[in-house]
Amino acid sequence: MKPFSFLLLTFLFITSCQNSTGETSEDTTPTQIGSALMDGTSEMTPILVGETSNQAIWLEYIQAHNDRDLDKIAEINAEDWEGYTADGSVLKGNASHIETLDNWFKTAAPKWEVKWMIANAAKNKDDVLEQWLTTGNDYTDIDAEGNPIFEYNVHDILFVNGKIKKINVYKRAKEVEGAEFSY
Repeated sequence: MKPFSFLLLTFLFITSCQNSTGETSEDTTPTQIGSALMDGTSEMTPILVGETSNQAIWLEYIQAHNDRDLDKIAEINAEDWEGYTADGSVLKGNASHIETLDNWFKTAAPKWEVKWMIANAAKNKDDVLEQWLTTGNDYTDIDAEGNPIFEYNVHDILFVNGKIKKINVYKRAKEVEGAEFSY
């Protein structure tokens, strides 16, 4: 009798654990990873896991910059591309961006190396889910006197339909051992 009772209890346990509706019990709710005060909003908005496929686009974009491939950069940019730099300058439009890069590349040798990327998304003021990619990049160049330049760059990139619409650039100089700390 004991083996029969054990088998009956095992059967009841197994069948009670099954989902009778045929649906999976996997949670499909987007994972919240933070919050942000998006432009034009007055309340914090959840930041969600974003589309990681945008990472490949960013890597291709950075490679195009390193290769001075203006056609590829223009192809990846949205026509209404916007760029905001750490010094406060603003550039708008794909054609303006390409012209500025063309002039810069003639007199400088900038290079970037992508160190990390975080895909994220948040709803904007119009309740549209925006796809962002936040990246950490090492930036190197040579100044007019031939001295090496090194900066840590963080780029916040807005993607719309697989194109780069907006880039916010933040930077920090390379650390200097023994330098006095200041803000």
